[in-house]
Amino acid sequence: MQIAQLTKAEEQVMQYLWEIEKGFLKDILEVFPEPKPHTNTVSTILKVLKEKDFVDYEVHGRQHEYFPLVSKEKYSGKSMKSLVKNYFEGSYKNAVSFLVEKNEMSVEDLEMLLNELKK
Repeated sequence: MQIAQLTKAEEQVMQYLWEIEKGFLKDILEVFPEPKPHTNTVSTILKVLKEKDFVDYEVHGRQHEYFPLVSKEKYSGKSMKSLVKNYFEGSYKNAVSFLVEKNEMSVEDLEMLLNELKK
């Protein structure tokens, strides 16, 4: 199954849905920080996410209870591969070097990562 790329707004809704795991529109809106987006905006994004096969829902009367079809881990992995391919010539070494150079990753973090990889 090919995973589509999400817009920033779609990704934000997915982040909150992954956080709560399952919920109605009101539940998803509750997790948003202030100022909260309009209900219609989030509802429209959920419809698009359904069309992209990222979410599905169960019907409870007139309300939909949404749940993710794509795990956060699966989407994160796809996003990371895309990022490395598009910005670092497909090299994870270049990506890690960039993070170290920009002080986004400490030497200690790098050593911990290497130790984990050795295990």
